[in-house]
Amino acid sequence: MRNRKLLLTSDGFTTSKIREAFLQLLGQNPTNLSVCIIPTAHGRLKSQAPVSQRAKLDLEAMGFHKVVFVDIEFENVQDLYGYDVICLSSGNTFYLLHHLKLTGADKVIKEQSERGATLVGISVGTVVLGDDIHIVDYFTPEFNHLGLKDLNATGIYEQTIFPHYGTPDKFKHEKSHEIRLLEFEGLYQRKVERLTDNEAIYINGR
Repeated sequence: MRNRKLLLTSDGFTTSKIREAFLQLLGQNPTNLSVCIIPTAHGRLKSQAPVSQRAKLDLEAMGFHKVVFVDIEFENVQDLYGYDVICLSSGNTFYLLHHLKLTGADKVIKEQSERGATLVGISVGTVVLGDDIHIVDYFTPEFNHLGLKDLNATGIYEQTIFPHYGTPDKFKHEKSHEIRLLEFEGLYQRKVERLTDNEAIYINGR
């Protein structure tokens, strides 16, 4: 198995540092590379969602020769093969995970990662690249409109990440993010990695 190449973000390519590190992670000129963005998590908006459009514009500005959307809810997941970068965009975590498993896209993405493709997560896209989505179920169970029971995710990244940490308009509650995270860590006996909107986690290795 090749070394994994992951860029895990809360809000995409929000800073020059994130963009520069991403380009270094690729290891080659982006003008030779292609990207597919999976916008499925945004339900009806899909590729028209602002976060998906912003990701496309950012990637095109970096010089990638091909940037396309592949909606795994309606398009053939075999279309994911052949891309150098796969970007999972933001939206509803439960909805995205449901369609990843239903279509087998989770297996394709994992296989592509093992073949050397670079994976990018944006918000919930980052969460589903982890072992499970219990953190989302804890903070926003009301978004589980599908009644998803199996919360296991792709397992490509072994840690639990909480995106949008410290962002006031995200996960509004009488308790702060930190207090709720401490409660979650005590309940599940696991450490959560806090990720602000201007931070990212880079993985270039096993």
